Amino acid sequence: MTGYYLIIGISMLVSWLVSSRLKSKFEYYSQVHLRNGLSGKEVAEKMLRDSGINDVKVISVPGQLTDHYNPGDKTVNLSEGVYMQRNAAAAAVAAHECGHAVQHAVGYSMLQLRSKLVPMVNISSNLMQFVLIAGIILMGATRTIENPNGNTTVLAIGVALFAVTTLFAFVTLPVEYDASKRAMKWLKTTGTVTSEEYVGVKDSLTWAARTYVVAALGSLAQLLYWASLLMGRRD
Repeated sequence: MTGYYLIIGISMLVSWLVSSRLKSKFEYYSQVHLRNGLSGKEVAEKMLRDSGINDVKVISVPGQLTDHYNPGDKTVNLSEGVYMQRNAAAAAVAAHECGHAVQHAVGYSMLQLRSKLVPMVNISSNLMQFVLIAGIILMGATRTIENPNGNTTVLAIGVALFAVTTLFAFVTLPVEYDASKRAMKWLKTTGTVTSEEYVGVKDSLTWAARTYVVAALGSLAQLLYWASLLMGRRD
């Protein structure tokens, strides 16, 4: 398992570095106050109106970086640090989440695919670690001279479950990048932010997107490790 722990360690380190950089970026651009004086809530409501979306509510939720769009009840959920704040970072987050609402309204295919994967991902996330461990134990207990790999059936199931979560991570990438692209285009073309403020918006969303890239690559690295064990490679 040395290889697995090494992958986990590297993934956690890179994730921490990117997350720390993202946090510092948001703190910096939170000091860049919008010239128009709009709050995150008002930016979100304006983007929804301009996009012809009238059945989505903008609400406040507790926590930091807890912002999300809920397609189930059609709500744009903005964290406390975004909902009432009037700065470039808040505008970036609010517009990004509205980007997801626009995706939902126009039937963006990758968002639809991600939504369909959610039930499978929930099941896979809850079971895969237990199945993988059980698979490793069973392989070790059933190894023989004739079958040096032992029984790999349970491990194969675990790898399949892990593959579902990895697929979800990669499907998430175009969804997040597209939402940011829609947000930046709207903010720029409508003049909601100035050219100076737009720099902060773009930089903030770029670093936010990188957290998803790191998560997807980390998931892929782990999947390849488990797959290598399934194919007979040993630490």
